Amino acid sequence: MELLRLGPVGRERPYVREAGVVYDLSPLTAEIDGDFLAADGIGRVRSALGRGELVAADVDGLRIGAPVARPTAVICIGQNYAAHAAESGSEPPEHPVVFFKHPNTVVGPDDVVLLPPRAEKVDWEVELAIVIGKPARYLSSPDAAREVIAGYTISNDVSERAYQLDVSGGQWSKGKCSETFNPLGPALVPADEVDPQALRLRSFVNGEPRQDSSTADMIFSVLQIVHELSQYLVLEPGDVINTGTPQGVALSGRFPYLQDGDEMTIEIEGLGRQRQRTERVHLG
Repeated sequence: MELLRLGPVGRERPYVREAGVVYDLSPLTAEIDGDFLAADGIGRVRSALGRGELVAADVDGLRIGAPVARPTAVICIGQNYAAHAAESGSEPPEHPVVFFKHPNTVVGPDDVVLLPPRAEKVDWEVELAIVIGKPARYLSSPDAAREVIAGYTISNDVSERAYQLDVSGGQWSKGKCSETFNPLGPALVPADEVDPQALRLRSFVNGEPRQDSSTADMIFSVLQIVHELSQYLVLEPGDVINTGTPQGVALSGRFPYLQDGDEMTIEIEGLGRQRQRTERVHLG
């Protein structure tokens, strides 16, 4: 089962795809958001499908939006793959490295990624994204995190490395928060249908391979991440957690940074594929 939000920017409608058929969720909910997830939205969709209550929809040509509307927080884990930490010139961290992206960075999986006017080092990062389904505070163990995860999707943690490393004061977020810097989707897949530690992640730029790894290589697992975060902040339904990227980014020095008109393809096994074109912002 895949939860989808389709339609023009700001006017997306909720859908579900099951066995290749897309069904309209509007009779069940107006939106796929934190309130929907907290109210057992995924369970209610399954029940409605089982009872044959949903109507198939013609969605050909509709834009794909981010699968979760208005996340209240986008929390990110840095250097969560040892090889990526090494290519960044760092030792693997002893504790999760945490930073934030502004929620308004989230766009659809195939929307244009805007290069800031003076940006010269814009980078791609394929990441598994966790979507929280229940409030989580002071979880007792990593295993307890299973109960608060609604599902998973794909994130491209687009980054401007000069902003991130040279002028950030060590906080990273300047390089992470430009508009459109978090394509998300195409779908939200329920947590019980995914093994989050056995997924192949890949990225391509202009059709050329860049990243190719597995979530099995994470330093901190999905459950460890959610448990750890809950000790320091309250996770809310609809929150998105980017879990880190593997080696193969431009920061490594092995590949050029993104230029105007480049195309990124980001994919995770079982969760789908994103494709974005870059476009330079020109002022004045």
